Order: sequence, then structure tokens, then C-alpha cells
Amino acid sequence: MENKVNTKYKTWLLMLKTKIKKLKKEVGALYLAYKRPDVPIYAKLVSILVVGYALSPIDLIPDFIPVLGYLDDLILVPLGIAFAIKLIPKNIMDECRQQSENMYSEGKPKNWIFAGIIIFIWVLILSFVLIRVIKI
Repeated sequence: MENKVNTKYKTWLLMLKTKIKKLKKEVGALYLAYKRPDVPIYAKLVSILVVGYALSPIDLIPDFIPVLGYLDDLILVPLGIAFAIKLIPKNIMDECRQQSENMYSEGKPKNWIFAGIIIFIWVLILSFVLIRVIKI
């Protein structure tokens, strides 16, 4: 009985690792798609938001809250990735997926403008909360 549970757990864990690696490649492909001039502007905006949220250390629901903290990572990020992929033409997304295969082998990409945009969005959200909700 214990061996069956252990085997199922290992199989589930292996499947989870495979899906996480696929999501990482998809985030890389979305990053590359955002930089292309032939991607529609609305798809670029969604891609920026999804990649920024996926790579941001700040979550909608903090991870220290039991169960709920990881729900945004398990639900919102994959849903955002799927939505962004649907907005980008299939042939462009396929090319970006191929390019993203080698992207992480050369080191993580650095784009300070992109990081600045994400930081600016979080500062706006924090300012809104402080002004409207807490009434500072």
C-alpha cells in the first residue's frame, strides 16, 4: 500500500515538474513575442502584464497565507499565459517557443525598462491602496 502511494506521489511530482518547465518556456516565449514588431499591441500589453506578474516577487495574495497564497501562482499565472498565447498568432508563438529553448542557457535576459514598468505598476497599486483604503 505504501509503495503504491509513494509511486503515485513520485509520478505526480514528475508531472508537476514537467508542467512547470513548460510554463517557464512559455513565459520566455511571451517575453520574446512582446519584443517583436509583428505582434498586435493588445497582445504585447497582455504579454507584458503576464510576464511581469509571473516573474515579479510580489503576488496578488502573499505566499505566507496558507493555501490561498499559492492559488494565484497555480491559477492566475497559467490562465494569464493561456490568454496571452491565444492573442498571439500561432506561427509567431511557435517561432518564439523555439527561440526560448536556448534563451535560458545563455543566462537570464535583462531588460531594465521592463523591470521599471513592473515596479511602476506596483508603486501605483500600493499608492492607491494607501490613499484610498488606508486614507493616509
